Amino acid sequence: MWQQITKAINEATDKSFQINDTRSVGGGCINQCYKISGNNTSYFVKLNRATQLEMFIAEAVGLQQMYDTQTITIPEPICWGTVNDSCYLVLQWLDLGSGNGKAWELMGSQLAQMHKQGTSDRFGWDRDNTIGSTPQINTWEDNWSKFFAEHRIGYQLKLAKRKGGSFPDTNKVIAAVTEQLADRNPQPSLVHGDLWSGNAAVTADGEPVILDPATYYGDREVDIGMTEMFGGFPAAFYQGYNQTWQLDSGYQQRKTIYNLYHILNHFNIFGGGYGSQAQRMIRQIL
Repeated sequence: MWQQITKAINEATDKSFQINDTRSVGGGCINQCYKISGNNTSYFVKLNRATQLEMFIAEAVGLQQMYDTQTITIPEPICWGTVNDSCYLVLQWLDLGSGNGKAWELMGSQLAQMHKQGTSDRFGWDRDNTIGSTPQINTWEDNWSKFFAEHRIGYQLKLAKRKGGSFPDTNKVIAAVTEQLADRNPQPSLVHGDLWSGNAAVTADGEPVILDPATYYGDREVDIGMTEMFGGFPAAFYQGYNQTWQLDSGYQQRKTIYNLYHILNHFNIFGGGYGSQAQRMIRQIL
């Protein structure tokens, strides 16, 4: 397998790379992850079942679109494909360190710049992708409230009910979300889509980096809302963001709607107390 991956790297980079060291590294609960090294170069490699290749392709396309904005450090996608019964995604290796307040402020500012630079005239994306291990529907829509109510909240509620979750009528929740976002007409921004603390880091050189995206064009506030879900990013991050592009009034109310999507997704993946948390958020929205 590694021989075929090495060949793919050489073809993609037009350089001669030979693996001298392969070691398992952390990279989430969905994929097997490795650092491969040789010729004074290292790469980050994700492996999964061959049937998951489309997930890796979508991740690579999302990373490349974020990378192309030239606003914030992104692990550049190198190549991807299948070997026997496995699929792989090869990314640029980044040495990570620990960030100080200056780095987090810069991350906020650079994320705002990415939201400004990466734009579309509609909400959605060219392909569906995944949020964690759950399919994420990115059907193009002109209307943000319709997009988020149907393709985010509505879809997750349908999955949750199949898993035995006891939630209010899906159409009633969709209608409430549509109504509360009706006056929201944001610029469709390229968003990371899954921006929690595990997907944000700082390189050893102090450069902010974001990774493992669930990319689409949406309201930039979805990224900021998710950063607040599990304790929040350092205060310097929000200062940096707002100094570059101030959040709009009403964000605190919309944040509950946007984060409900992720709490429902966590229920669909992990179950447990996420169901009662989603119930509380839905009651607040209704």
